[in-house]
Amino acid sequence: MDLDKYLKAAERAAKKAGLMLIQNIRSNREISFKGEVNLVTNFDKQSQEIIHDSLLSVFPDHDIISEEGLKKEEGSDFKWIVDPIDGTTNYVHGFPVFCISIAVEREGETLVGIVLDPVRDELFTAKRGEGACLNKKKIHVSDIDELDKSLLTTGFPYDIRESELNNLDHFSNFAVRCQAIRRCGSAALDLCYVACGRADGFWEMKLSPWDTAAGALIVKEAGGCVTDFHNQRFHSGKKQVLASNGKIHKQMLEVLKLGKI
Repeated sequence: MDLDKYLKAAERAAKKAGLMLIQNIRSNREISFKGEVNLVTNFDKQSQEIIHDSLLSVFPDHDIISEEGLKKEEGSDFKWIVDPIDGTTNYVHGFPVFCISIAVEREGETLVGIVLDPVRDELFTAKRGEGACLNKKKIHVSDIDELDKSLLTTGFPYDIRESELNNLDHFSNFAVRCQAIRRCGSAALDLCYVACGRADGFWEMKLSPWDTAAGALIVKEAGGCVTDFHNQRFHSGKKQVLASNGKIHKQMLEVLKLGKI
């Protein structure tokens, strides 16, 4: 299967949306709330529409789902999974860590994934079976093999104020076992940072397909390992994700067992 046509279409859509987001990062935003701390802006919706229209102009028969509710599900074997802004809270505050995530699946198998960081002009890409790249240069996970020497990333669910299953226990457990933890605010970028060796491991819970579909493929194609918290095979429908360079995966699983999973 020629995956380049899917990759090029995803790149083109993401770059159009990314340009719009950069042009408007200092503009006034219309903000609404999907939950206590879960934001959505007019620019999330505008980015979504740009990507939706761009992809369907090339693949009109494909299905598509997106975080902000714009979707087309008509039973196609191909499904595009889109996060128009991963890191909306960061975007709203002008904190320059956010991205666009696009993946395409065929019958549940992710074929292509791209994550665009428009602030740094960094484009992470992967094609199934063909490796992962950052700005067209091959990337690979890190070689760190001891958890206490590792840099980890994570995030917290939007119901952190209401639910006891909020990742705070895991954060505390990892904080005394690893070298350091970073909380960037974008699961898709966290996964890409594992893929290119900037981080050695990432865990998070209560995620959605658009948070992980592209990034998980990028990690796998960069030589990493991606499972759920029980070391079971990961797919985009899973709400838990544990991604690592593979060398510290077992050690991370043991720490996760100490908390609520």
